[in-house]
Amino acid sequence: MVSTAPKSTEKLADTEGTVRLTVAQATVRFLANQYVERDGQRAKFFAGCLGIFGHGNVAGLGQALLEDEVAAFEAGREPGLRYVLGRNEQAMVHTAVAYARQKDRLQAWAVTASVGPGSTNMLTGAALATINRLPVLLLPADTFATRVSAPVLQELELPSSGDVTVNDAFKPLSRYFDRVWRPEQLPAALLGAMRVLTDPVETGCATVAIPQDVQAEAHDWPESLFAERTWHVARPLPERSVLARAAEIIRGARTPLIVAGGGVIYSDATDALAAFCHQTGIPVSETQAGKGSLRHDHPQAVGAVGSTGTTAANALAAEADVVIGIGTRYSDFTSASRTAFNNPDVRFVNINVASLDAVKQGGLSVVSDAREALEALATSVGDYRVPAEYGARATELAAEWDATVSAVYATDDGAQLNQNQVIGLVNTLSDPHDVVVCAAGSMPGDLHKLWRTRDRKGYHVEYGFSCMGYEIAGGIGVRMGAPERDVFVMVGDGSYLMMSSELVTAVQEGIKVIPVLVQNHGFASIGGLSESVGSQRFGTSYQYRGADGRLDGGRLPVDLAANAASLGADVIKAGTAAEFADAIKVAKAAERTTVIYVETDPLVFAPDSQSWWDVPVSEVSALESTRSAYQRYADWKKVQRPLINPSDR
Repeated sequence: MVSTAPKSTEKLADTEGTVRLTVAQATVRFLANQYVERDGQRAKFFAGCLGIFGHGNVAGLGQALLEDEVAAFEAGREPGLRYVLGRNEQAMVHTAVAYARQKDRLQAWAVTASVGPGSTNMLTGAALATINRLPVLLLPADTFATRVSAPVLQELELPSSGDVTVNDAFKPLSRYFDRVWRPEQLPAALLGAMRVLTDPVETGCATVAIPQDVQAEAHDWPESLFAERTWHVARPLPERSVLARAAEIIRGARTPLIVAGGGVIYSDATDALAAFCHQTGIPVSETQAGKGSLRHDHPQAVGAVGSTGTTAANALAAEADVVIGIGTRYSDFTSASRTAFNNPDVRFVNINVASLDAVKQGGLSVVSDAREALEALATSVGDYRVPAEYGARATELAAEWDATVSAVYATDDGAQLNQNQVIGLVNTLSDPHDVVVCAAGSMPGDLHKLWRTRDRKGYHVEYGFSCMGYEIAGGIGVRMGAPERDVFVMVGDGSYLMMSSELVTAVQEGIKVIPVLVQNHGFASIGGLSESVGSQRFGTSYQYRGADGRLDGGRLPVDLAANAASLGADVIKAGTAAEFADAIKVAKAAERTTVIYVETDPLVFAPDSQSWWDVPVSEVSALESTRSAYQRYADWKKVQRPLINPSDR
């Protein structure tokens, strides 16, 4: 028997050369040649690599990025993979994630960190990326593959397993995980990561851990590994029979409501949505990620829905007989912990590229790209239009809420500002194409219900993980993704203290952002939540301990404005509406990062959404405030329902 394998091997050797590079150098070269294409538009996928070097990656990926930069500048071109130094590993991931969101998931960053704590600091960012379905490539350093020096500094030792490292903690947080123990494993690991990163269904955090000795190890690589590779981002079409069923359900609706999620924006389906709701008259509510799906003044726009929604959207949600979810994952804030959609005969039509989300609420599952489904539905529903009286009711409710927003935006010059007024001033005085960024505290909810969106990419609130500290780092990512836009970072004192360090990165890189630093001397959001569950705002204010040992003494003398200035940013203090308006003008005209510092009254709240969020209350308590809160909780639990409609399954 004669084998043909040797001839195949000889032919390959004759036709393809090899190049000798370290694993780290090969990684950088590979990433620099990855492209993505959708609708005929092609772009480089990786904008660069954020990193902090230590003993785990300084001689590997650090050396490779240096050589890439030196070669580029000697040749008079841009580096294949631009390097940006961050100040906090978690923050670097936030920056990368924000960039990917601004780019509609069509471009991303890689992030590298050293072995041990440097890498595990990225775990929170990994969770945020995966929960929000946003692509980021993490390259955490790992301990020695050879183990000849074990145990090394920062190595985890387990008596029961010799191959576990701290980087195994990334596995449940990543949509893709691999560890490159040998150079030969690198191509498969990188290709596997790219498959996930460029898939709108699978995307999230992709982690490729590379031991520090392997990073520096040389290998002969086939030149084809470094050829330009283009990854196509597909637009899955809806199945015809399912589309027909969806159109039939919609045509039979008398009080339908659209819930527009982030998928509408990522799919670039905003024009298709505007055309569809104009054609049918169906009102459109928005999730946090979907805010901006319609302009706030569109005739069918009724604003935010759910726990932080508008009274208009929530009133329509309560009576909707058909809910059309488009690109939403139906988080508990969107469904008001499953109390929002309470028509006993409500039916759901769920359009989503991911079957995991399309099947939620027990509705009809339309697995499809949002834009493709909307354009197909526009034809399938024919001349259907909502009843005139329902359309008029939606318009009336939206107008009532808009008047409410105008009322809380109004300022009394000379008086201390509250958070509603600060939001209103930024909203009114910023340009329509500017971006507002937020993530945690009370402001995301207030922004969701109060911010008047004027641009599909003008609203950026991270509310899948609602991660304190995301704001400034995320703002940097947004600005890098949209350098032509001013980026207003709305950040409370609590989130600022979590991660103010990235102001240094903004200053270093000349990336202008405008943080609006709201000082209310404590955790305003958790303070309000604490009060709502009967816990009397315990442990939520920044105060000294009193003589009796309780945290009820005087306010701490923390000067956050001075802190921001010490990190290299310009700072403007604003106490009144007029001063704040002047500060915005100065900040927009500036070329540098400029912080606007304002103290607000934390006990002035945004208008009530007339909705609920399920946060369990202690069933037994010696406190009357908690007993009363539990009774309110029990009443809402009676309204909560599973929302499973067997007829549409």
